[in-house]
Amino acid sequence: MFNKILIANRGEIAVRIIRACREMGIQTVAVYSEADKEALHTQLADESVCIGKAAAKDSYLNMERILSATVATHADAIHPGFGFLSENSKFASLCEKCNITFIGPDSDIIEKTGNKQEARNTMISAGIPVIPGTKEPVMDAERGKELADNIGYPVMVKAALGGGGKGMRVVYTKEDFKREFDNAQREAVNGFADGTMYIEKYIEKPRHIEFQILADKYGNTIHLGERDCSIQRNHQKLVEESPSPALNDELRKRMGDTAVAVAKAVNYENAGTVEFLLDKNDNYYFMEVNTRIQVEHGITELVTGVDLIKEQIKIAAGESLGIKQEDVRIHGAAIEIRINAENPEKNFAPNPGTIKNIHIPGGNGVRIDTAVYSGYTIPPFYDSMIMKVMTYANDRKTVIEKMRSVLGEIIIEGVTTNTDFMYDICQNEKFIKGDVSTDFIPEEYPQVCKK
Repeated sequence: MFNKILIANRGEIAVRIIRACREMGIQTVAVYSEADKEALHTQLADESVCIGKAAAKDSYLNMERILSATVATHADAIHPGFGFLSENSKFASLCEKCNITFIGPDSDIIEKTGNKQEARNTMISAGIPVIPGTKEPVMDAERGKELADNIGYPVMVKAALGGGGKGMRVVYTKEDFKREFDNAQREAVNGFADGTMYIEKYIEKPRHIEFQILADKYGNTIHLGERDCSIQRNHQKLVEESPSPALNDELRKRMGDTAVAVAKAVNYENAGTVEFLLDKNDNYYFMEVNTRIQVEHGITELVTGVDLIKEQIKIAAGESLGIKQEDVRIHGAAIEIRINAENPEKNFAPNPGTIKNIHIPGGNGVRIDTAVYSGYTIPPFYDSMIMKVMTYANDRKTVIEKMRSVLGEIIIEGVTTNTDFMYDICQNEKFIKGDVSTDFIPEEYPQVCKK
């Protein structure tokens, strides 16, 4: 087992990893930018190292400085969390060359799954159901339109190296294709420095279902059930729940078995997520593999009792999985809602600033992951998430009631947040019935979807 782990991240996920390491008797190193000098993760870790200025490119995305901090502090491994360098195959490769363990899959797997077009082709070869679409990269709108005309509208234009909803456009008619393709490609180049695109059939009103997987280096692979992430705004998740109200036991088993097959098709190792779209006829299609821990991992931990961060560390240290598929049991239900420093009335504009006062609720079946405190200044340089609010109970109805209670008790003064908006979602009749799709927000709250 590792003696010391450096956490190449910030905010609540850095705090979450530090706490897991502490429970395992592993020392931790926090890295921070100049803007994060007073951040909670720098105070909780055994050691802290400043790695640069506020801009992420000068700090949390600076591979050389992170690796230098790892060597200087004699850390054995790096946990990347999510975001930043967590799915960067070059960074994972550099860790391997420096004899530092990257807590995640190796660089080849990240490379293979990170390119969505290549991953899609791999799944087709493995017999995994995928959405009809292009098999080769698409570099220009003229060729893209020819392919889209053959696939049939509506289609989705996607960046091959995209993520987080960037570089994606739905095109409903051939007249709109060139404009939307050019917009998506421009966004892809700006966001990922790569304009490679692909096109697939757009599935209308689907659910977004993802399966949590764990795999060790000895070929043992399991899934820990699903998370329903259908409530999104501009492809950004707002609400996640486990299990999904749309899946029965038979469908859950089929999709879970497929998720494991996806992982085995790429010789996956460590924790990851296999994402699917589920249509209204219970047909499901592979979307992508996320090669990292997810923001919403906590609700899977609540319903399974498995600590995913600890499992990541154990697998990276060379241990075999101590859990078999038949050991996995889903107990009760859990929901996660993200509370962000943003203004829903102003197109969800980020609202950084100083938290003058904060009250964080607690109680039975309540888990809140956060890294903020009274007097903490939310910097304008990073993600606006303040906390992840999770509730757990024996059934979904009680979970929703508990979430409403928690959201109604939260006090955050000094910055504008989306708390009231999320409370309203929890009172929405369609949400309460579980009658949702990825179109839920545009249909129920069109006023917040204006670009």
